[in-house]
Amino acid sequence: MSHWPHLFSGEFAKRDKILAGLTLEQVNGRPSPQSHTIFEELWHLVLWQRILVTRDEALYEATWQKGERYPLEAPRSLAEWKTLIDDYFSGVTQALAWTASPEKLNLEVDPGVTMADVLQGLAVHNAYHFGKIVALRQQMNIWES
Repeated sequence: MSHWPHLFSGEFAKRDKILAGLTLEQVNGRPSPQSHTIFEELWHLVLWQRILVTRDEALYEATWQKGERYPLEAPRSLAEWKTLIDDYFSGVTQALAWTASPEKLNLEVDPGVTMADVLQGLAVHNAYHFGKIVALRQQMNIWES
């Protein structure tokens, strides 16, 4: 059995549960001046996931390399938040498509770096930011364990 789906969905609360049931005020809430919002955390995660999974160098140059690693504006509607959630899950599906064959996983995307290496790093990055989202929800008293 492949361990890849587990890397993107296992080990802690289901991702859909972590993102569910939030109001626009909650996803834009900032519990402390130095924290990001829930929206900012997911937006950042989705941007990096998109860059890595689609191998989009133009997007990387236009955003990440220029320091745009978090959104410039908060969402104005719950529809924007839901679209971001859909983008996250779509990106996971795209990431898992890379795991369909050893040839895809062994594709060298940078010198000495395979797509398997990239996906493992992405899974860790995603888990880190989902942990931050849970912590934000806990700080705002909107998390049921």
